[in-house]
Amino acid sequence: MERRVSGSLLPAVALFALFGAAAAAAAQPARFANARLETRPAAGGLEKTVRALAAGSDAPSWVAWPVPTVGRNHHMCCYGSLDDLDSSPCSGRCYLEGENRHAVVIGNGDSDCRDRSGSAEMLVLLRLEGRAVGRLRTFSTDCTLDAGGLPVFWLTDVRSSESVALLEGFVSDPAFDRKHKDNGGPALGAIALHDDPRADAALEKYVAPGNPERMRKQAAFWLGNARGRRGYEVLKSLAAKEESPELRRNLTFALSQSDVPEAIETLITMARHDASSSVRGQALFWLAQKAGKKAAPAIEDAIRDDPETDVKKKAVFALTQMPGDEGVPLLIGVARNNKNPAVRKQAIFWLGQSKDPRALDFIEKILTK
Repeated sequence: MERRVSGSLLPAVALFALFGAAAAAAAQPARFANARLETRPAAGGLEKTVRALAAGSDAPSWVAWPVPTVGRNHHMCCYGSLDDLDSSPCSGRCYLEGENRHAVVIGNGDSDCRDRSGSAEMLVLLRLEGRAVGRLRTFSTDCTLDAGGLPVFWLTDVRSSESVALLEGFVSDPAFDRKHKDNGGPALGAIALHDDPRADAALEKYVAPGNPERMRKQAAFWLGNARGRRGYEVLKSLAAKEESPELRRNLTFALSQSDVPEAIETLITMARHDASSSVRGQALFWLAQKAGKKAAPAIEDAIRDDPETDVKKKAVFALTQMPGDEGVPLLIGVARNNKNPAVRKQAIFWLGQSKDPRALDFIEKILTK
């Protein structure tokens, strides 16, 4: 099971596992806590409904609706520690009006969390205050959400395409979520998880030239992480024609997030042929992380043939990132046979950091000659 705990202690995250009984589920989410819950229809249009709710009061409140999610199952919830997560998976509690818990995202395919909730959905939440929308949060539907006693307007009849359209309006709105005003932040992530073709079109728009580079990087990440083959095809095209080396460097990470098998081949192509030594080195690093033995020939080719010593060194480091100490025999080969003394020195250094007995035996032989 893959886990990611936010290094920056993201705000409290997660939600309620709605839908207790099938007939009542859409109207009465079962696991909101400490909330003054009101159900409102959005059949007349999501944006119109949200704007009307925002204009109705200066006091803070939340508006929420569920949407189907695409691709991998993401459990987005709050836990005080990993021990809490281990002891009570899929049952965290988040405090919308407080930020005193860690955000946890688990991407683990057909997970127990999905099995328990019986649904591949997420919840979109907007905070209303001062007659405007101020914040956006997304949560999986298998957690408890504490609203701190505030009103929560639960919207029914929301169409996914309208949800994406509303969120697009927040991506580059300078008055919304100023912390993320130049990278799209939470809005891009929420859009990416929608199971709707409009989400693909939106991300393709934001990754295109002309947008702030930080926003383009965010969009590229989500194209790789969440949008399957269509996302991969966009990234592949960008890798071939993008002029910015910094963005191409970021594309190597985005491609490493893709579950499309051909993404490895695209990374190999970048590692071998990109004009930027920095991009080639970064592609080698993510290849080693993602592909293991399949990446070894490309990494060895870089060590042998790349014209830049710096890239050769990065390729040596990439060998240390291969899973299960698969890179140790290759490092020994480099340390023993490579013609570049700087590269041999680098290989010996990383062997010295390894606890693998094969590495220690090799170094001992060098020292006792």
